[in-house]
Amino acid sequence: MRALIASIFVIATLAGGPDAVAQVKVRTETIRPPTAAITPPSANQFVPPAADTGASIRPGEPPAPAASKGAGREFATDLARLPAAVLATRARILAIARTGDLQQLVALMHAGGDVPAFTHTHRQDPAAYWKEIYPDSNGVEILSILISILEMEPARVEAGTPQEMYVWPYFARLPITSLTPEQKVELFQIVTGADYKGMLERGRYVFYQVGIGPDGAWRYFISSDQ
Repeated sequence: MRALIASIFVIATLAGGPDAVAQVKVRTETIRPPTAAITPPSANQFVPPAADTGASIRPGEPPAPAASKGAGREFATDLARLPAAVLATRARILAIARTGDLQQLVALMHAGGDVPAFTHTHRQDPAAYWKEIYPDSNGVEILSILISILEMEPARVEAGTPQEMYVWPYFARLPITSLTPEQKVELFQIVTGADYKGMLERGRYVFYQVGIGPDGAWRYFISSDQ
């Protein structure tokens, strides 16, 4: 670069004569090439989030299980994401159970045509059966159990098959020895410590379960030890 500037100066001098020397002023500057290294962005520099690659849920499609609240909870399905028909059936059961009227619940059980299974025997009258096993409350205790179970999260089982169902409580389908401390707290909302000890001895959940099909059909409200 300096050689080029010197050549320009000589040409200008020859072309303009001695007087041109005094008129021509050339400013010189040292030019430094840019460094090859690029300074990395600072830790506070905004970085756009990555594109969401998760699969979306199509309208009317049963939701995938929600993963939250500890190990094993990926088996549970958030109540807010249940199919509309399942939510509607659950809401009707809860509303009637809260009235304390066994006969209203029995009427709901008969309303769908096929009565939900309520015992492993051939008993025909759910109200009479519940009064027999819970005589101190004249059967009303069963309604409290039903409410407590339906207020928990269900498990979606046999997905994509004719046997697909939402089962309450979700931990009824988990190995009893695998429950986390948090899940045990939920379990103890419906059973006692003595019940839990018996479950450990038998190796499984042994108490009431509710099953509702994806079409909203109430399939059963039954205890696995009856």
